[in-house]
Amino acid sequence: MPSLKELLTVTRILIIDDDAMVREMIATALEQAGMEPVQAPDGQQGVQVAISTQPDLILCDVQMPRLDGYATLAQLRKNPSTATIPFIFLTGLSDRTNIRQGMDLGADDFLSKPITVLELLGAIHSRLEKRRLTNEHGERKLEALRSSITLSLPHEIRTPLSGIIGFAEVLRDDSADLTPAEISDMAGLILKSANRLGNLTENFLSYAQLEILASDPDRVSLLRTERTAMLDMHIDELARKKQGEAGRGEDIVVNLTGGEAAISNAHMRRVVEELVDNAVKFSAPGTPVHVVTERTGGMFRLSVTDRGIGMSDRQIAEISAYNQFERTTREQQGAGLGLALVKRLIELYGGSVVLRSELGKGTTVTVTLPIPPS
Repeated sequence: MPSLKELLTVTRILIIDDDAMVREMIATALEQAGMEPVQAPDGQQGVQVAISTQPDLILCDVQMPRLDGYATLAQLRKNPSTATIPFIFLTGLSDRTNIRQGMDLGADDFLSKPITVLELLGAIHSRLEKRRLTNEHGERKLEALRSSITLSLPHEIRTPLSGIIGFAEVLRDDSADLTPAEISDMAGLILKSANRLGNLTENFLSYAQLEILASDPDRVSLLRTERTAMLDMHIDELARKKQGEAGRGEDIVVNLTGGEAAISNAHMRRVVEELVDNAVKFSAPGTPVHVVTERTGGMFRLSVTDRGIGMSDRQIAEISAYNQFERTTREQQGAGLGLALVKRLIELYGGSVVLRSELGKGTTVTVTLPIPPS
């Protein structure tokens, strides 16, 4: 673990306070500790300085003219470039209401004036150490992700790419001998392979982005403020779309109860698309796929059930990114990312995914999400 001196040597601290004497006292203490202090006399200038200098940590007074500490923090959290900078309030106020307000806005700590140099440096050390550990955790996840991608991505890309190249070469070299119908069929196969490659690439990138996001508690907290309304409309639209694409007639049975869920519209649509796509892909035409929603105990639930090939207990336990089941006997498109992607997304929103399956009989995936407060 790095020493306090090692952590603070290259640390830039922004001090936002309308009291020039307080700013100078804190700046002097920070300089003596080997840090680089930057100052701003009010919240408005503080936001501008934070954006331009990208400090490692911000110390901010609560009661200031023009823009108080709470409004300053709110603006910083809305800006992507400053949203995750550790933020410590300095204030003479000590009642729990003000402390709660600051924490609700995303403050990392709350120090009451007057504060000693040791207390201040201790609080800074604590927040920087927490950020360092978070960054290290994120780096470890990214390294594992890179290893998984290195092992599985070449094969997954090569399969659809081979189809695209092969049929394109036939069209180039033998087009004079092909009938219009044959040319049309080959163009359709090229398009199908290209779509598969596009979906695969999108899934890999999406999972990588989720892993990066998951390592940042501040971004996860911000994510959980999202909500999706008119769920019935989105779910029904996507289910019918997948039904048409797969040529499944009336196989998809939809039973929806309405409501909202604490998840972004884009991510909810992604979840529905992945679950319905899997159900259709791994079940036979003519067998039903049930898409059901319900509201229970303050939670929203979405269940997708098929009567397809199913999975064993071992396969269910091994659901993770870049893991495909029975690679030697059955080619599964998408690198096994569909369910892993859904699981990761739902967990980021504070929800859960339960999978029940039996080989040869089918699978039910149930997604549970919080319902946002009215």
